[in-house]
Amino acid sequence: MGYSSFWENAAAHPDRPAIISAAGEVVTFGELASQANRLANGLRERGLGVGDTVALMAANRAEYFAVQLATGQIGLVLALINRHLTAPEAAYILSDSHARLLIADSRTGDAAVGAAELAGLGVDARFAIGDVAGFADWRELWAADEPPTNRTAGSLLLYSSGTTGAPKGISKPLSELAPEQEDQLVVESLAAFDVARDGVFLSVAPLYHSAPNRHASSALARGMSVVLADRSDPAHLLELIDAHHVVETFLVPTMMHRMLALDEAERGRYDTSSLRTVLHAGAMCPPPVKAAMIEWLGPKLMEYYGATESGAITMISSADWLAHPGSVGRARPGTDVQIRDEAGNLVSPGVVGLIHLLTGRPFEYHGDRAKTDASHRDGYFVPGDLGSLDEDGYLYLSDRRTDLIVSGGVNIYPAEIESVLLDQPGVTDAVVFGVPDDEWGQRVVALVSSDSADVSPISLREAAERELADYKIPRTIEIVSSLPRTPSGKLSRAKVRAAYADNGAESVAAL
Repeated sequence: MGYSSFWENAAAHPDRPAIISAAGEVVTFGELASQANRLANGLRERGLGVGDTVALMAANRAEYFAVQLATGQIGLVLALINRHLTAPEAAYILSDSHARLLIADSRTGDAAVGAAELAGLGVDARFAIGDVAGFADWRELWAADEPPTNRTAGSLLLYSSGTTGAPKGISKPLSELAPEQEDQLVVESLAAFDVARDGVFLSVAPLYHSAPNRHASSALARGMSVVLADRSDPAHLLELIDAHHVVETFLVPTMMHRMLALDEAERGRYDTSSLRTVLHAGAMCPPPVKAAMIEWLGPKLMEYYGATESGAITMISSADWLAHPGSVGRARPGTDVQIRDEAGNLVSPGVVGLIHLLTGRPFEYHGDRAKTDASHRDGYFVPGDLGSLDEDGYLYLSDRRTDLIVSGGVNIYPAEIESVLLDQPGVTDAVVFGVPDDEWGQRVVALVSSDSADVSPISLREAAERELADYKIPRTIEIVSSLPRTPSGKLSRAKVRAAYADNGAESVAAL
């Protein structure tokens, strides 16, 4: 029998591997449940009750899930902090979330210490997995090794990457469901994605992000073993897929592009035949990248579109995508997608406008009712993305409204240009943005990283001229050593624009 809850699986299969590190260290379902129970009881003994907040700032590791499972069965809010943030950035989240306690780990040490000081967090509210100066061992929080009484589901407080200003906390209301029921809702919501019910899931991206966390947690709820990659270089990921016979994983387009950049002989060294489902989202995937992934792995890619606020709204299988290349799918049952103009009027099929999403569960921006209200129109969430629907209801993304380039009065979508550049041999990454221009209003700039001496601004311009209208061709193309993507593969064009304006192309690589 297949279960739909971590807790049911832990009771039925306590000796089954739950978390496997890249080095091969194993934590079983029973061991993970024990840690979560002991921590939950200890947090209650410290006086934390339903609705109180605990903050977690750590690398991907087994204990991450133990903390999440503990808070998730006693009605606590768990604020997940990006472990790559500086002390002031992390302190902002500690203060904004009203965290009563921080659990960090040795890989976040200095930033966690500084954040706790800046946020005024008491020394008796600082705990660490591993050694962090001035932090007590997190096991000092542990209490009885038994399920806590009066169990009720908690909630995650997820913070955006802050690409448009200070990070915003995003949370779902506490549900008053049992933890098992909350797990079941998540598993049921993913059923249409053809997810596995057993086997091994490979977790690659940071768990402080919504989608990677949701998929890894769902895998545990389904009774799967979760392998934690300790880095995202493509050969390492393929090695883990081969060694652990991975059946399911979640990737972002940047990771797929890097895999495809390996030569065929290198890719051929690894057996990927165990893979059944490759979920992907998080950024627009250039059609050539997706087509190449399907050709390589087979029709195993399952794409969806949504936001941290909304969850997955559309979905599309590989077969459907091949029939509708470039689409991110149609609205799932219980959701809806509309395209409207700036005035709120519905637009015709094929016309680009603002995407509006009807979600299945409400959310709120933490402590900001005005922002929450402003993000909705007629009951629909407006994420700020641009796109269009075809006659059959398939959604096609264009860009973020804030990333739109307007040159000579014409709208230019950076993602379209980036797709062409990324399709060129030797190109490892690309970003396109607009800069002020006295004559045109804005002109198009492209920064490209490459591992090939054959890639040059001239060769890239020639490629763009073959595939793009003249007004879309970047007026400036520069080769840079690297581009500043987050561990989840995202890149802030706003930060790139600002750095480029201040000190030119190479200052972007130093971000």
